Amino acid sequence: MPKDTKNTEEEIVGNVIDAGEPMMSWESWEFPFVERSKRWYVIASVLGLFLILYALFTANFIFGVIVLMFAVITLIRDIKRPSRVPVHITNKGFVFGDNFFGFENIRDFSLTYDPPDVNNLYLTFHGTLQPMLSIALEDMNPNQVRDTLLPFVFENLEREGESLTDVLRRVYKL
Repeated sequence: MPKDTKNTEEEIVGNVIDAGEPMMSWESWEFPFVERSKRWYVIASVLGLFLILYALFTANFIFGVIVLMFAVITLIRDIKRPSRVPVHITNKGFVFGDNFFGFENIRDFSLTYDPPDVNNLYLTFHGTLQPMLSIALEDMNPNQVRDTLLPFVFENLEREGESLTDVLRRVYKL
């Protein structure tokens, strides 16, 4: 069966994608998880109730629905604990869990390193609808990750520090 040259280089065999030869591997959390205290839940509940009452008194029902959605999403994320997923940088792309991202789809990468709290890899994609991917490097040396990615992907040196969502998630335990 001839290989379709219009598709990316990976070859699909059954449900398995040939993502290339692994060059660097580690494990990371599926999504960032934070332990929240009872105090955090009490403060968040009071603040959420206040915001919902404010939305009702000002007849801003969409805002009230957004506050409720935020609360439900937060509770669902607390119930579902993240699992450890394998991360691989290969000669064809990047593997995060069950997802493969070919180098041709990645616009650039950046690294943030501020021990002991911050050690992240950010991948930005060419597609406008695909959000930036943030991956914890755990105990990996960011210089080794940079050296592995540089032959394949442009490094964005203008992006400094964590993304706003990562800062808010870490500081306010969201």
